[in-house]
Amino acid sequence: MREVIVVGGGPVGILLAGLLAVRGVDVEVLEQRAEPSLRSRAIGIHPPSLRALEQLGVAEEVLDRAVRIRGGVVRSDGRTLGRLAFSATTDRMQSVISLPQSETEAVLRARLAELAPGRLRGGITVTGVSDRGDRVAVETVADGMPSGETLEARYVVAADGARSLVRDLLGIRCTARTGGETYLMSDYPDTGEYLGEAVLYFERDGVVESFPLPGGRRRWVAMTPTLLTDATSGDLAALIRARTGTQLPPTTAAASAFSVQQRLATSLVAGRVVLVGDAGHQISPIGGQGMNLGWLDALQLAPALERALREPDAATSVLRDYDRRRRRSARMAARQAGFNMAMGGPVEGLRLRARNGLVRTLAVPPASAVLARAFTMRWL
Repeated sequence: MREVIVVGGGPVGILLAGLLAVRGVDVEVLEQRAEPSLRSRAIGIHPPSLRALEQLGVAEEVLDRAVRIRGGVVRSDGRTLGRLAFSATTDRMQSVISLPQSETEAVLRARLAELAPGRLRGGITVTGVSDRGDRVAVETVADGMPSGETLEARYVVAADGARSLVRDLLGIRCTARTGGETYLMSDYPDTGEYLGEAVLYFERDGVVESFPLPGGRRRWVAMTPTLLTDATSGDLAALIRARTGTQLPPTTAAASAFSVQQRLATSLVAGRVVLVGDAGHQISPIGGQGMNLGWLDALQLAPALERALREPDAATSVLRDYDRRRRRSARMAARQAGFNMAMGGPVEGLRLRARNGLVRTLAVPPASAVLARAFTMRWL
């Protein structure tokens, strides 16, 4: 019997497993995918998350692979409305950085393999979870196997994403907060116009966002009126040109359409099963908070689980504290994400002028310092 089983081998589950292994906890990760995903997803890593990566011993490697985002530029109708500086310090641990999720996951997986060899098991589907009082039974099926295997652990962590099967098996409900907005994104060669800066185009037909990536690339995201599942990178480039006047170079990267949903689980703890990351709170990716929020969950949950294992009498208290604090942070992140999406929605006439005036006000001191702190998640 393991001390902890983590269901889900994405960036949050792997980070949590690594932080537990550093503390000497006997941990195993069950991942449904047989191979890591190479899809283009989260890219932003904020300073509070670097603390978690530092504890795992991979912060410097991630920093070396990433590109630093020095600040943000807000534009509308061909004019610059304002600029934000994310950090004036030379301390790399205070940086806002950009690195494709697949590369971040590769670093995390390699570190976990060093700390707990063989404890990441791919191709394993969880089909049942049963809390038996002093332990949790996890029913599994391996790819290509006709019959399943039942594993046991003192605690189980659901890190299996927004569509968490573990959460559903436990009967934990999620309450919808906001959502329904649709976006299209892809990566293109960087034109070199805004080196090291994120750019937000608050245009009348909807926001367009642009973020630097390593290797001379740039991620572009545009709000769309509907979910454009069949759109190509060429279609996105044409939309961006029509809204902003920016001509993007050709790319071989595929376009990805997504719809934003924001939900919060009614509880992050059910007996000996704990939710972490998107399984507990689905936050809009606009603003780059989702993966970072999950990492901060892991940063608090790892010592909480270690104490619960070593001091059983304290388990209820420390897990209740985890639930309270992380749900509070998720609500704050959801409100910020809701503000971000509202600011980027289609507007015209007087509302457009009012929004642009608000952006100009927020982009000068002292409001700019508060805004920069919020966008880089330093409030967490």
